[in-house]
Amino acid sequence: MNAEASVDCSRAEARRAQILAAASDCFRAHGFHGASISQISKTAGMSAGHIYHYFENKEAIIAAIVAHDLDWLLTLSASWRAADDVLEAMIDGAAEGVKRNLDRSTAGLNLEILAESSRNPEVAAIVQNASRRCNENISEILRLVRKGKGLSIDDATIATMIDVLGTMFEGVLARGVRNPGLDADRFTRAFQGAVRNLITTPGFPADPRA
Repeated sequence: MNAEASVDCSRAEARRAQILAAASDCFRAHGFHGASISQISKTAGMSAGHIYHYFENKEAIIAAIVAHDLDWLLTLSASWRAADDVLEAMIDGAAEGVKRNLDRSTAGLNLEILAESSRNPEVAAIVQNASRRCNENISEILRLVRKGKGLSIDDATIATMIDVLGTMFEGVLARGVRNPGLDADRFTRAFQGAVRNLITTPGFPADPRA
């Protein structure tokens, strides 16, 4: 790639980031349906035509936001896999996930995207495809940790564990909104303990009657 092409690529990436930041602000403030391309363009400081040059529609913007979040998680989980102690790296990563999901800005945007996915099949497909990629990645790491401890790694166990872990992290989004005054440090430590117990439970899922 020559210098001119490199500059053009950097400029395009900067424009895309500018649009995504503006769209995120508008989605949080007005909801997916309330945020028009006109509002997004005004917030971004560029014409609507310029936005359409980079994104076909609002669903394409959401796809880019979801892809950015997925890249963050995949990068984080890659660091777990490379760590000397994968379990401890995951526990440390849980704290990062809690901090991220307690952020009101992050929570507001992600909850809006989830709400839209319940109404919009195109957005639902975007969210579900990202979730599948995330689950495939995390399942490999869970198998690695549990196998090293001599624990069960059958498909049903790992799939259920991922669903429970996902529910825990997604619940943090709502909890931060419902209780903005919670003690974040204390909550994070308790959450890390719950994640550790879940991952290392020998007989998962436990019989609730036991």
